[in-house]
Amino acid sequence: MDEVIQVTQWLSSITPRKKAKLFFSTTHADAPSPMVGSNDVDTHEETQLPLATTVALHNFKNIDEFLKKKVNTFSCYNVIENEITKTDYEYLRFYSACKYLDVVPPFLDLEKISAIQNKFEMTDEERDYRLLLDSADLVLEKVCDSLKPAGVSQMWTALRKDRNLIRGVKTIDIIGFFVDPNPTGIKECLFFFIVRFLQKADKINRVNTDRLERLIAQCDESSSCEEGKTIDFIIDSLRFYPTELYPFGFCLIMCVIEGRDGAMQEIEKTMEISRHLGMITHTEKNPTKETIELVKKELMKPKYQFYSSFTRWFMSHGDSHSMVLADGETIDREWLLTSFPDISTFQLKPKVFFMVSCRGANKFSLKGDEFEGQSATCDYYDIGSALIRNRMLDITDSVRDISYVQPMMDTLVAYSTILDHLSGRANTHGSIYVDRACVLMSENISRGRSMTEILEHFSQDLHEILQETMDEDRIVYKQACHYDSFFRKTLKLPYTRHPKEDVHSAPQ
Repeated sequence: MDEVIQVTQWLSSITPRKKAKLFFSTTHADAPSPMVGSNDVDTHEETQLPLATTVALHNFKNIDEFLKKKVNTFSCYNVIENEITKTDYEYLRFYSACKYLDVVPPFLDLEKISAIQNKFEMTDEERDYRLLLDSADLVLEKVCDSLKPAGVSQMWTALRKDRNLIRGVKTIDIIGFFVDPNPTGIKECLFFFIVRFLQKADKINRVNTDRLERLIAQCDESSSCEEGKTIDFIIDSLRFYPTELYPFGFCLIMCVIEGRDGAMQEIEKTMEISRHLGMITHTEKNPTKETIELVKKELMKPKYQFYSSFTRWFMSHGDSHSMVLADGETIDREWLLTSFPDISTFQLKPKVFFMVSCRGANKFSLKGDEFEGQSATCDYYDIGSALIRNRMLDITDSVRDISYVQPMMDTLVAYSTILDHLSGRANTHGSIYVDRACVLMSENISRGRSMTEILEHFSQDLHEILQETMDEDRIVYKQACHYDSFFRKTLKLPYTRHPKEDVHSAPQ
């Protein structure tokens, strides 16, 4: 069959709502960089003009033309073996969006997709199409689904009132002031236009969504929300780090085995919980400085930009300022913390670092006969509060900036003990901290708990456990853990473990 006819038949089989969502997912706002050919198109025209004309004319002709052009580009594209190109990235995004929406073109060349995945050096686990979906876009899609056409129309009216923001933007004028969002698919096009416009104007990104939240807050709840949804519910959904679908993120486990009884148990437990949470996991046993540098270099590869979060466990001996590596060398703890958050592939994404080691020799000792022989180590802010806001300092948009981010932002560092104190171990099972952390995270899957809620519960749980030193003094003591958080959103554990699909070299 002629390819033109195939493309026409494929487009005619897609509903207007799915066309809008496919366009939105395909014109993703934050493509990985550096990319060969990443500056060869006017992305403003490419992402906003088709949406604007569709809303204004109630006609999907321009979106259809955009999708046809994409398909034709991919059909003629020859996958080269050297640099990763912008088209490589777009091809993977297009395929994953089609798979997600169940509209994969029957004529799409899956062998090219496999070849592109080879260029990204993707493992079998990483060839799951869900990794390629942008979790932030999925959250925004759900926000759109929670709003009625009237709600999106009210957001548009509120946006149009911000003259400083919309001044001189031609696509705004194309749509006009009054919009009828009721025809099928028009609500989605208008909402996605608002989102992409705010992103291009540097007003929102995957972490900073306050400007979008304020537009939603101005909607009338009775007429703007779908059944069972509220304005507060919709806004709350934007205050979590976007970690939708599988995988939950990438987990790096680094563990010094030499001279640490039970270290293999620590590795097994952390691997089990990370996989249970739906993470793709890599383990480094007995890391050295050279190992750490190689791992950092690996994490800079473009494929890691597809992940929505990063978790690292580092387990070794240590003191107040350093951690001991497998070759006996020490590494500054502060350097180990500050060097990983600066990796560009995980910018604006949650990063959780578990630092499991002693930080000194002090201990919170318990004295008294009742403790002898007892030890576990033998084997908001309310947007609607206008009255309050009117009394506060007026922070205008002109003095806000989301473009520059301090590297430690969106990072949480969890310590197994407080400064200058011991971190307890069991003779055969390794770190008590690792054991309890894995148990509590496993228990809280499906409960909708956040990482910080679990760590607070964990702090209570760990501090109840009586431990005993392994020297001849046999001192009974308690351990206190803590965390430092630079999070700007809430990181929730997944409600269910997302199973890995049966995927191989070529997507099915």
